[in-house]
Amino acid sequence: MKWSRKHSSDSDTATAVSGRQQPSAEVKGEKTYGTQTVTPATEQGSEFEASGQNKGNADAVWGDVGEGGPNYRSLGWIRAAVLETKTQIGLGVLGLPAVLDTLGFVPGMIVIIAMAVIITWTDYVIGTFKLNHPHVYSLGDVGEIFFGRVGREIWGFSYWLMLTAIAASGFLSFSIALNAVSSHGTCTVVFVAVAAIVVFLVASIQTLSKISWLGWVGLVSILSAVITLAISVGVQDRPSAAPQNGPFFKDVQTVGHPTFIDFMNAVNTVLFAYAGTPNFMPIVSEMKLTKPTDYSKSVILCQTFVTVVYCVIGGVTYHYTGKYIASPALGSAGPLLKKVCYGIAIPGLLVGSLLNSHLGSKFLFVRALGGTRHLSSNTKTHNIVWYGTVAANCVIAFVIAEAIPVFSDLLSIIGAILGTFLCIQTETFMWIYDNVRNQRTRNWYLLMAMNIIFNLIGWFIMGAGTYAAVMQIKADVGAGNKTSPFSCANNSGN
Repeated sequence: MKWSRKHSSDSDTATAVSGRQQPSAEVKGEKTYGTQTVTPATEQGSEFEASGQNKGNADAVWGDVGEGGPNYRSLGWIRAAVLETKTQIGLGVLGLPAVLDTLGFVPGMIVIIAMAVIITWTDYVIGTFKLNHPHVYSLGDVGEIFFGRVGREIWGFSYWLMLTAIAASGFLSFSIALNAVSSHGTCTVVFVAVAAIVVFLVASIQTLSKISWLGWVGLVSILSAVITLAISVGVQDRPSAAPQNGPFFKDVQTVGHPTFIDFMNAVNTVLFAYAGTPNFMPIVSEMKLTKPTDYSKSVILCQTFVTVVYCVIGGVTYHYTGKYIASPALGSAGPLLKKVCYGIAIPGLLVGSLLNSHLGSKFLFVRALGGTRHLSSNTKTHNIVWYGTVAANCVIAFVIAEAIPVFSDLLSIIGAILGTFLCIQTETFMWIYDNVRNQRTRNWYLLMAMNIIFNLIGWFIMGAGTYAAVMQIKADVGAGNKTSPFSCANNSGN
């Protein structure tokens, strides 16, 4: 896939969510954003220049790098693909075997692959939209292009809340891991607090290029853990949760018979597994883009690898555990291997949280300092605002993790309320917004129909999925068999 060269004049009327100034001058097709000049995409010599990275140090988002400030446009496409992959592969893969148990093997695989197709398209659309609107940094900026100040606030808050909630789910998983490894060595709240502190220390590193190596660490960690799990359940005589004496029946279903609520919660979990999409906009905003196809290559590499991992790991684990699957899945291989799997996964769980904390904090940071010299300069104001936003983000994530301390419930409600809105509806509308005035050709009608269908699917999942998630949380609380908020109790199932 290659980005199409197209310029939408509507982008010139939009104020960025970061507070950057409106275009204030036009000279031979050039637009001035804040302190830097940006040439429209149709008049640039190459597509990558239209993405906001000009020949000098000026950038449509970051402006001029000065006073020893960090270079925010230094991320290569391979490292971008690693970061994209790590924002996708994380907590979601731990819930996929349970999805197959709920839906059945065949319907579960169909849902995973269908979601992969939809999300791959929406990830690609982010690149084309960024090309047409160089000043866009986050989905908050996109909301302002759509609906002005109101759109900026709705999309901006939703984007920030989703990243913070995903970071919170990482804190929760980290506490489960430490409880499993230490046999509940101390109060669970302490483990969540440790996660928040560690994430703050690392997430406060300012540029994605400097922390991109952690994407490799996180990927190796999570993949090693789930591969160890898959091998372990495959060589064991029976799942650890199955009766250890006498006959047992795994009940691996080709086609399941879930209730509507169970079905929608399973779809929510699959969507959460692909919910890294909102992070792709800030990632492309920090890419070098030395070639026009760099972003597209990163998306294809990311989504292909992610989908193969999801299908293989989810399928193998479910095949050998059946109805005895645990959620998160790392607890399915017995007490000893549970400790081993969680121990291996700890770095990956932390990396997932720190990436989302970093990007959520950077959204607030750009919002606060956009259009000022402090954004890309190493000033006192720059440092105070940056470290303050990271600290605030981690504190809020800590509160969310403690308020909804049930892993499966947290995944489901995040996927339902925020995942669809920011991963499906927004991106399909981005394509419609940029192409609705184009010449009506056969391809145009096909793509328009596809985007409208994807958009409607998103709204259905959002409505029905939110209902299902709320009903499940209500049932869990009513049953009295779940960990209560801010509880010291062991949440690892030991």
